[in-house]
Amino acid sequence: MDLVLIFLSAAIVNNFVLSYFLGICPFLGVSNKIEKSVSMGAATTFVMVLAALATWLINNYILIPYNMGYLQYVSFIIVIASLVQFVEMFIRKASPALYRGLGIFLPLITTNCAILGLALFAALRQYNFIQTVVFAFAAGVGFTLALVIMAGIREELDRAPVPEAFKGAPITLIIAGLLALAFMGFAGLISG
Repeated sequence: MDLVLIFLSAAIVNNFVLSYFLGICPFLGVSNKIEKSVSMGAATTFVMVLAALATWLINNYILIPYNMGYLQYVSFIIVIASLVQFVEMFIRKASPALYRGLGIFLPLITTNCAILGLALFAALRQYNFIQTVVFAFAAGVGFTLALVIMAGIREELDRAPVPEAFKGAPITLIIAGLLALAFMGFAGLISG
């Protein structure tokens, strides 16, 4: 039951994008087409899970036993940057079309604060290994969910009569705010 609560909390109630406002750059930049949003969400989820595994191991087997907790930020950033480089190389080889479609946003996963936030939240909450993996996967699912919802709305907006003053970034930011408000409705369901 504990793992289910962690999953629901990270994916819906405390969604990284819509509750903590982490990962806003790809949320606003890639969420114009559903296909690109799903691909970006999958890549980010993959990196989140790998980063959570690696950072948990480093934190629990190196940093904590040797009283080097002050190196968490630096070591976590290095791990995340390395993992993103491997994912980028893999996608470039496996799917050149997807690589071109994601463009600059693929290397930006390195600086996606949602991934660093995930590693730090897992360490702060003292999750065990399994809880960390579930938390990472759920955070990635929540990130993907937010991207896909936003992309679906933005695709519909392309055909809607939006006033000239609201076209582009203004209407996108208004919708992001409304989505965040909608997800705040889940706030009392689960804490953590």
